[in-house]
Amino acid sequence: MKLRIQPIFIISIYAAIDVACIVSAFYLVLLLRPQTVSFKVSFQSFFSENDPFKLLFMVWTLLILFFHYTHGLYQTRREQLESLEIWEVVKSICVSTFIIIVIAFLLRTRDFPRSVMLLNAFVITAFCSIWRVLKKLLVNYLVSNGYNNFNTLIIGAGKIGMSLAGEINRQPALGLKIKGFLDDHKAGNCEKWPVLGKLASLQEIIHREFIQKIFITIYPDHQSFIKLLEIAREEGLAVRVVPQGYEFMSHDFIKFNIGIIPILEYSDIDINYRQKLKRVFDFILSLFLLILLLPVFVVLGLLIKFDSPGPVFYRSHRYGRYGRMFNMYKFRSMVVDADDLLFRLKDKNEVDGPIFKIKKDPRITGMGTFLRRYSLDELPQILNVLKGEMSLVGPRPFPITQLEKEDLRQLKRLGIRPGITGLWQIRGRSDVSFEKLLRWDIWYIKNWSFWLDMYILYQTFPVVVRGKGAY
Repeated sequence: MKLRIQPIFIISIYAAIDVACIVSAFYLVLLLRPQTVSFKVSFQSFFSENDPFKLLFMVWTLLILFFHYTHGLYQTRREQLESLEIWEVVKSICVSTFIIIVIAFLLRTRDFPRSVMLLNAFVITAFCSIWRVLKKLLVNYLVSNGYNNFNTLIIGAGKIGMSLAGEINRQPALGLKIKGFLDDHKAGNCEKWPVLGKLASLQEIIHREFIQKIFITIYPDHQSFIKLLEIAREEGLAVRVVPQGYEFMSHDFIKFNIGIIPILEYSDIDINYRQKLKRVFDFILSLFLLILLLPVFVVLGLLIKFDSPGPVFYRSHRYGRYGRMFNMYKFRSMVVDADDLLFRLKDKNEVDGPIFKIKKDPRITGMGTFLRRYSLDELPQILNVLKGEMSLVGPRPFPITQLEKEDLRQLKRLGIRPGITGLWQIRGRSDVSFEKLLRWDIWYIKNWSFWLDMYILYQTFPVVVRGKGAY
């Protein structure tokens, strides 16, 4: 497979913008700290020939550019989350700053401006991060509108292949245009994509459909697999492979080498310590949200009271972590005797599985319709998060009466705290089938990370504002 090198002019542009950010940060800090003159530096003289610290700051700039390059920050990686790219910026600048401090110490530089140096590091990090977020937004917009899209072929039209196609289709910013599948055991169309032929016809399909990206989701015999790689190499195409058994992987996935042999580790490391960090994050953020939203709670409570008789809050019995029962709080969105009226509506259920939902539920009040559309009825669950019964992100807790009628697959969802939001929220809410909800919840449990939680929280707000799939 050919190594694809980022065009030199793109690298030059990215580096030039970084230099502009670094120089702007230097000037801004000098303007903010004019009183720091013990090292004989002023706004006018900082970049003059006689400045004693000019060489150190120039070396620092070169180090930042070097580490940005080695951390892959001069590539346009569409698959990478903004948060991960910013984390690479932070690591790069921290390492370069540490090196400069060590150099200054070894050279015994007198009156070295440590405070200015640290403030510079913070401002440079902010500037370099902001422009990368703006770049990501611009690239996403251009790619989503068809600029520089890649014709993509998926080898394997089975369950994993279809799941991959669905994920690609949901993320237009990746710029991957699925042309179809190759599969030795299927023909015709799979959902909205055609099966273009069998594995033996790979080279023909590459030319006929102008394929630029190839994903392998199945594991044929060794010879067939090697043949696929050889053909892709001849055509100058990179091959991306879905790891075998990925659905059984935990959140940790490690790649390393033993000598020249690459190794993939499917890790089952105990995650209790990470769950503790998740709990600390949940507590701090939920406490902040409760204080911030307290006026909203008061206003919504008054509107609920004026709209219909009954209490402001509704308590629903749910199973939590390890099967512990708790009362989940919600703003009341139905009439007081809604639970008693449920049995009359059982035959009108519009979703599969044990969950009961109908789009025009006669039990919902006028205010309740508004609350549910924008998920405002869920806000009191912040109290459940503070109490440790729920998390901000996690599998959705089902009512006990519905959960008891389901099979043992539900037990997998009880290994962690249930959440206010989750994958189900950002991918359809009430429009999601029960089978998909189960599959996403189990995938989340196996692949949980702090950055995944941040991504889900980031995606939740626009979904809730649009009100799509809520009833």
